[in-house]
Amino acid sequence: MAKIAKTGIFRALGLKAKMKGANYGGEWFATSGDYITSRNPTDGKVLAKIEQASPKDYDKVMKQARKAFLAWRELPAPKRGEIVRQVGEALREKKDMLGALVSLEMGKIYTEGLGEVQEMIDICDFAVGLSRNLSGPTLQSERPRHRMMEQWHPLGVVGVISAFNFPVAVWAWNTALAWVCGDSTLWKPSSKTPLCGIACQNIVNEVFKRNDLPAGLSCVTIGRGSTIGEKLVNDPHIPLVSATGSTRMGQRIGGVVGARLGRAILELGGNNAIIISDKADMKGALASAFFGAVGTAGQRCTSTRRLIIHEKIYATFLRKLKANYKNVKIGDPLDPKTLMGPLIDETAVADYEAAIKAAKEQGGKILYGGKVLRPFGAPTFVLPTIIEIENKADIVQNETFAPVLYVMKYKRFDQALKMHNDVPQGLSSSVYTDSVGEGESFLSFLGSDCGIANINIGTSGAEIGGAFGGEKETGGGRESGSDSWKMYMRRQTNTINWGGEVHLAQGVEFKA
Repeated sequence: MAKIAKTGIFRALGLKAKMKGANYGGEWFATSGDYITSRNPTDGKVLAKIEQASPKDYDKVMKQARKAFLAWRELPAPKRGEIVRQVGEALREKKDMLGALVSLEMGKIYTEGLGEVQEMIDICDFAVGLSRNLSGPTLQSERPRHRMMEQWHPLGVVGVISAFNFPVAVWAWNTALAWVCGDSTLWKPSSKTPLCGIACQNIVNEVFKRNDLPAGLSCVTIGRGSTIGEKLVNDPHIPLVSATGSTRMGQRIGGVVGARLGRAILELGGNNAIIISDKADMKGALASAFFGAVGTAGQRCTSTRRLIIHEKIYATFLRKLKANYKNVKIGDPLDPKTLMGPLIDETAVADYEAAIKAAKEQGGKILYGGKVLRPFGAPTFVLPTIIEIENKADIVQNETFAPVLYVMKYKRFDQALKMHNDVPQGLSSSVYTDSVGEGESFLSFLGSDCGIANINIGTSGAEIGGAFGGEKETGGGRESGSDSWKMYMRRQTNTINWGGEVHLAQGVEFKA
């Protein structure tokens, strides 16, 4: 694959060096006079400047989103699914360039950028099928000649707040489902990856315009969390806010939305571990641990943060893992030879350095890495790092969004399970074992306390068919597949008396 140039990416996705940050279809606009800068994390160079949306711009967008919802909900769900199918096709046509933009602006390697766009395509396909299956059950009534049933109705305007590490896929997970459920959407992309938000809106606008759909069905407002973010989470016209980010951010959003009795889907921090049994296939475990810890430079919520390894294979496994680490080519994510790109910015590098310093102070021993690199002059590249440390160390109990892997050993499987669960977060988890007993124990109520639990695959990389999300400080939200669509609709229980005579429930008699 030849390296894709920035000019080609911008041309294909309708991007410019200077843009405005609000859109509900048609022309982009903004009136704040306040710009944010999108930078290439590989070399620190400016990609574009975007004028942020003002509170008045938000209100203008929101007015259109509410109006669009009223029209969109009138369209039968299978017809809404047809529009989402067309969005999926448009994404297929733009996959190469949109994947390259993800690499350019966020820093993940190109194959991962393509994989992220494929997630968008996959969720569109899922949503198309779902559009003909938004079903509720028929229930048995205790009253004679009565029927009970359950219906699901469109909810309203869905607010989506996404993080930099998956700058396009998480929006699609929420939006494709919201659209087939009859909702309109208002998206606040991460201020670290605004171009990805603009590019997605441009793609969608073309599909909606071709189908003569109402403006406001898909909306974007790019702005600071302290202004646009606060407007969104406090807005009583947004019944559901889906937010991806840190636990601290989620606690704030959950509190605000809950106070107004709205709904929140919170996808927050992870502290994901793989238990590696002495009964494991070491080759498979090695591959999963390697990708889980190094992939996306450790900037996935499902990245592998901890390895809990049986003492019998501990030394052998780490020797082989360190050999893989030494072969990691670090550099430009658009170079096909690169295996690990940069961290998103200098703040992320500072967090990486602070974690390593804290680990040393708390008894940790660096087995590999621990250094900042400057291959392009920008201080955003680091060595993937392995640290031997106790699970109870404070730094291990907290998520560091960087390629820092903590390793520890265990003797008995029940000890491994206790170590695994003894962190505040509960997103993704894995065990490598060929023992049926260990595997079943891990998946049982005695085992992993995470929302995702795997056997003989790693923690990182989820398919869209399953509900995605976690427990404890991960927030409890669920997005993407399974029955996650129910969060985007309102439930209604109906009872129909078709016999004429009135019967009260529970046999109550009430006659004058």
